[in-house]
Amino acid sequence: MSIQWFPGHMHLTRKAIAERVKEIDAVIEVLDARIPGSSANPLLAELTAGKPALKVLNKQDLADPERTTAWLAYYKALSETQAIALDASESAPAQKIVAACHALAPNRGGMAKPMRVLICGVPNAGKSTLINTLTGVKKAKTGDEAGITRLEQRIVLQDDFYLWDTPGMLWPRIALPESGYRLAAAGSIGRNAYDEELVALEFLQYIKQPYGTLLKARFRLPETPEEIADLRDEDVLERVGRQRGALLGKGRVNLQKAAEIVIHEFRSATLGRMTLETPEEFTVWQAQAEKADAERAAKKADRKTRIKSQ
Repeated sequence: MSIQWFPGHMHLTRKAIAERVKEIDAVIEVLDARIPGSSANPLLAELTAGKPALKVLNKQDLADPERTTAWLAYYKALSETQAIALDASESAPAQKIVAACHALAPNRGGMAKPMRVLICGVPNAGKSTLINTLTGVKKAKTGDEAGITRLEQRIVLQDDFYLWDTPGMLWPRIALPESGYRLAAAGSIGRNAYDEELVALEFLQYIKQPYGTLLKARFRLPETPEEIADLRDEDVLERVGRQRGALLGKGRVNLQKAAEIVIHEFRSATLGRMTLETPEEFTVWQAQAEKADAERAAKKADRKTRIKSQ
C-alpha cells in the first residue's frame, strides 16, 4: 500500500498555484537530490504545463554524485527544461538559479518586463533554505518537519526579478508505492502518515545492494557487503538495533528504535551519500503504476457494465 499525505493546506496551495501560473514566466521546482524522481510533483507539472522549468536538485552534498549526474542528464533532455544541482546553504551555487531562469525566458528582464518566477517543491526539499540563501536574509521559515511554509509570499531578488514562494505541496494520490516510501524516508511526509518500521525496512531492502559497503561501515555489521545484500530486511534492521543498543527485555531488539536510527542516519547523511533511485528504475516504476491504474479502471468499468446489465 502506498503512503499518502495531502493535508488541507495543500488544497489551498494547489488553488494558489493555479491562479499564479497565469502570470509567471518560469517555474523552479526544488527536488531532493536523493530522490529526484519521487520528489518531482506530477500535479505541479499539470498545473504549470507549457511554462519553462528549472529543476534544482537540492541537497546534492547528501546524494550519490554519480547518480546526480545521471538525473541532471535525464531532466535536461526534457523539453523546455534546465537542471542544476546544488547545496542550498552555499551562496555561490545558488546564484546560478537567476542566470538559468533568464536562459529559460530570455525575453524577460528589465523594469518594463520583470522576470516572474514561481518556486515550488515537496515539503522539506530545502526550498525555504534556498530562498534565504538567494536573498541573503531569512525570508522563509525552515525546519526539519514537513510542511513548515503555509502561506504564499512574493520575494524580490532583484529589481526586475520576482520570486513567488509557495508552501510545500505533494499530490492527492501517490500512485508509485516506491515514491511514497522514499518521500517518507527523506522527511517529506508528515510523521503521522506512515509507519517508521515499514519505511526503514523498505529503505534497507533497496540500499543493501548498491550501498552495502556503507551499511557495513556505519553499523559495523560482521557480514561482507555481498552477504548483507542476501540478508532479509528484518535481519538487517535487527542487527542495526543490536549494534546500537536498541534492546528490550530478554535481549529482544526494539525494532521501532532501530528504524528511527536508520531513518535519522539517512536523513543526516551520516550513513553516507545515497540516492534511492536511478532514472531507469523510476521509469520502470512509473510504467508499472500506469499499468496498475489502467487495470483498476478497466475492472471498475466492467463492474459498472455488469451492474447496468442486471
